Amino acid sequence: MKEKLPPHVYLTDRFFDAMTYATFWHKDDVRKSTNIAYISHPFGVAALVLEALGDEDQAIAGLLHDVAEDCGGEARLTEITERFGPRVAKIVRGCSDSLVSNEEEKAPWQERKRTHIVHLRTSDIDILLVTAADKTHNARAIASDAQSIGRDIWTRFNANQKDILWYYNSVYAVLEEGNVTKTLLNPLRSAIDIMEAIK
Repeated sequence: MKEKLPPHVYLTDRFFDAMTYATFWHKDDVRKSTNIAYISHPFGVAALVLEALGDEDQAIAGLLHDVAEDCGGEARLTEITERFGPRVAKIVRGCSDSLVSNEEEKAPWQERKRTHIVHLRTSDIDILLVTAADKTHNARAIASDAQSIGRDIWTRFNANQKDILWYYNSVYAVLEEGNVTKTLLNPLRSAIDIMEAIK
């Protein structure tokens, strides 16, 4: 009988506190053009981080990666720093393409995405790992829905199919260059390929 290996990480109360915190801030949110509770996304991102052998700080950042961007900007990031520490806050900042408190003050979609891609090129592995988990979870959801509803999937977004595919392929290239684990890159590539096949 094979010897049972210990888990690569032991999650503490900090992780469960982060689950509660993320759930509070996303409690009224849903996935684009669905009634699926949005919290399923950060939970999924954290799971992917752990499956890629991420540590607790990285998994917590996976849970919180959209809180600052979507729920209050710098004020939330200050809370995250105080509650979960500077490393988690740095990852959350690095995964955010905007930190304004008012949604209407956000720069246009393509401008935000281009700026974020430039930022990712000089980001550390903490930020790249959580970004990879985020994009993998999103791309798999798009690919799965696209296989069911076809081209109608693109009506959900603030950008067209060409721009969305440009964005995912650009992020993938940065993540690949940053030597992010294939545990995340392979499913991300597969999901992008399915997205590209939807005509």
